[in-house]
Amino acid sequence: MERRRGAELEAALLEAAWDEVCESGYARLTMEAVAARAHTGKQVLYRRWRNRAELVVAAMRHHTGSIVDDIPDTGSLRDDVLDVLRRMADRFAAVGPDILHGLLSEAPDLDQEAFRRMAGVMATILKQAAERGEIPTADVPDRVLTAPTNLLRHEMLFTREPVPASTLVSLADDVFLPLVSGTPRRSG
Repeated sequence: MERRRGAELEAALLEAAWDEVCESGYARLTMEAVAARAHTGKQVLYRRWRNRAELVVAAMRHHTGSIVDDIPDTGSLRDDVLDVLRRMADRFAAVGPDILHGLLSEAPDLDQEAFRRMAGVMATILKQAAERGEIPTADVPDRVLTAPTNLLRHEMLFTREPVPASTLVSLADDVFLPLVSGTPRRSG
């Protein structure tokens, strides 16, 4: 058997991790089982990821794609925000509550960069909107910047069901857009 290296090895490891977590569940996932599935030693995994939580996040991104690598620019702030929220909700549906809840239980074991990535996505979206003149400024407090994605994570944490589209629209229209535009939304 030819020795795998670089991107080929990493892809094989991530596919093995994804298959293993989907088959065994997060609670029963071990680095040893992933290594065995990938036909390698667990030290190969530990050279790349400090723990199973980081491995699963990487496998999840490999499987579902990364929003960070494909930030929307539809020409509309609202559409960009809804696109990000839909993609997060779709990822939740693809990943399932078992994996998400398992990851959240080990959140302190994750590199904190994992939690800052969506702030970067939202900052880019706001910058694009400000440059188009849709909002007065992209300079908003961090809590405002991450409000829609953090509220969506909250919704996903407390459910085992897909997040309804109406919730995504409400997070954008009732929470985020009024905060960044400085104009309260008037229901009715």
